[in-house]
Amino acid sequence: MSTPRFLTLPDGVRPQQIHTAVGDFAVLEALPVTGIPERWPALLVPGLTGSKEDFIAIMEPLALAGRRVVAIDMRGQFETLGPEDPTAYTCAALGEDVDELAAMVGEGGPVHLVGHSFGGLVSREAVIDGRTKFASFTLMDAGPAAIVGKREEAVRTIIKELPDLGVEHIWSSRFEADALGAGVPDEIVSFLRKRLLSNSLTALTVMAEEVLSAYDRTDELAQIGVPTLVLYGERDDGWPPHLQAEMAHRLDADCVVVPGAMHSPAVEAPATTAAALTRFWNEAESRFRTL
Repeated sequence: MSTPRFLTLPDGVRPQQIHTAVGDFAVLEALPVTGIPERWPALLVPGLTGSKEDFIAIMEPLALAGRRVVAIDMRGQFETLGPEDPTAYTCAALGEDVDELAAMVGEGGPVHLVGHSFGGLVSREAVIDGRTKFASFTLMDAGPAAIVGKREEAVRTIIKELPDLGVEHIWSSRFEADALGAGVPDEIVSFLRKRLLSNSLTALTVMAEEVLSAYDRTDELAQIGVPTLVLYGERDDGWPPHLQAEMAHRLDADCVVVPGAMHSPAVEAPATTAAALTRFWNEAESRFRTL
């Protein structure tokens, strides 16, 4: 679970709803504090137990570079409602949502897409199978296929316990202890509890199953030809760093290792992460415009 550093929104960041043909989505939108967006917009997609708030610390600096930045709650996450139909929460179905949102955010033009962790697997679906022309794609702490290691074990336990014990048990037995042990302030602990309990039980279950069964689409992604960045914390405890480095090599992608960060560089090292994204996006736009 990503832990936002703070919940007070900076200047230029505000909550919004985006209305699409496939439903309404809760988002945070950042705009330049002065002037108008002159560069192409960006869409940020969170991980399995995350939300749009995981990107708060990087949204203002990203927007200050001259672009509109939108972070979302996926269908069934936190403040975005979702149906009880399990098929709505597969990577493919959520990828269709991302594609629809990208079309709205970009107003038909190019969009920079960032997917964190499970959100990377979902966003990859939009890049490969969607209709939107993406200016760039960033996989942030997301691997080529199903998650492995400690987080794999944790997800399997969640799937096993959710049906009988519910989300409240998952919070009190796992996430709360982790947050308190890390010295997370009470205000943010309360938010984390509210966020987890607001998730659709069906969404959590299916998304967890998806992150355990995702197959490798790296070669398909490479064929799309979209400028790609693989960015991850040097101590990522999700997909091993060496696995993400190998994926970057297969994609012939830019690769940024964020010093000191684990699985959430947007939270743990926001200045470094925002600078890396802005640099990559600006370069991608320059290349895009010369085609």
